[in-house]
Amino acid sequence: MTEDALTQLRTRYLAAQLAGNRQEALRLLVDDGLLRGIPLQLIHLEVIQQAQYEIGRMWQENVISVAQEHLATAVSQLALAHLYRHLPRDPPNGKVVMVSCVEGELHEVGARMASDFLEMAGFDVRFLGANVPPEHLARMLREQTPHLLALSVTMSYHLPALRRAVEAAREVAPHLPIAVGGHAFRWAPGLEKELDVTFHGKDARELVSSACRTLGV
Repeated sequence: MTEDALTQLRTRYLAAQLAGNRQEALRLLVDDGLLRGIPLQLIHLEVIQQAQYEIGRMWQENVISVAQEHLATAVSQLALAHLYRHLPRDPPNGKVVMVSCVEGELHEVGARMASDFLEMAGFDVRFLGANVPPEHLARMLREQTPHLLALSVTMSYHLPALRRAVEAAREVAPHLPIAVGGHAFRWAPGLEKELDVTFHGKDARELVSSACRTLGV
């Protein structure tokens, strides 16, 4: 598929999102995407993720309302759930990754997408979803200590919650590798160095490659 055709698919998917047309959105991703040979990874990154970035921009600039943003995002959440069964998976590598959004962070599409990419690479993923308080994250880490913790933050005003999550994780698992990522890092370059985390995954692909290097798989 050419770049122009991929752009057209993204534009049509975005229109279906804004209209709240779930059936059309899924039809586009499957019939005009998967069944025409577009790799699922490209559908995730170049269609769903880029459309979500545009939804976020429109919301921040008051082009659309909060209700419209929620409507559009719900379409992407449904799309990711629908595409989950189509994930191509490498053989299990024996490593467990826990993925969580920080406290207050309700935007979980990026973290869900990262979880899917990790699973495609053979990792056993524990996806905690949105808005996980640090004390509950710490409790989960005590009960099910993974090989890697990945923390996601989308909105810049939730960066203090990221700090608390990192601190809580280190209290119960001081040697646990920690990865951070999310759209908020566009407004806080270098924060990963300040937090002294293991690595910053700029996107789902980089998260997977860095996780593989860190855990030796």
